[in-house]
Amino acid sequence: MKDLAPTPVLGFIAFSGTGKTTLLEQLIPLLRKRELEVALIKHAHHDFDIDIPGKDSYRLRKAGASQTLVASRKRWALITEHGELPEPDLAGLLRQLDHDRLDLVLVEGFKHEAFPKIELRRESLGKPRLYPDDDAIIAVATDRPAAIAATRSLSVLDLNQPDAIADFVHQWVISSGKA
Repeated sequence: MKDLAPTPVLGFIAFSGTGKTTLLEQLIPLLRKRELEVALIKHAHHDFDIDIPGKDSYRLRKAGASQTLVASRKRWALITEHGELPEPDLAGLLRQLDHDRLDLVLVEGFKHEAFPKIELRRESLGKPRLYPDDDAIIAVATDRPAAIAATRSLSVLDLNQPDAIADFVHQWVISSGKA
């Protein structure tokens, strides 16, 4: 696997309803406590808005602005309308980030791209396993760790232990030599 970015990139993949967003919402503050600066890229499968209908930015974008930048002293966000294009690739999105300010990029989705990933599994959902068909999967976080055998190339994590998953991710960043 080639390096996608100057910053370590780690994906979290699973079928819908497994809890990717919930886990990442728990992990980000735990990683921040470990003094990691974290960015997140999330793949959306549908039309989405980040600004609120009725607000000025939304109204101006809907009026036809192809780029809308909303800024304050605390943050800024750039919304770019592309029309109908092919799905974005992860490498192109990674180029949009300021890697000088980051220790880690977490990715939710993009399961068909080749980069290090953690598969999330809830056995009760009955979905097929993504590992071992995807050799980029470095760990499986599951609600039934005993159901999956760990190997030298695959760690098994308890999906209900976000602190342990944060420890795993932190060690992975350190071992990447870029933190």
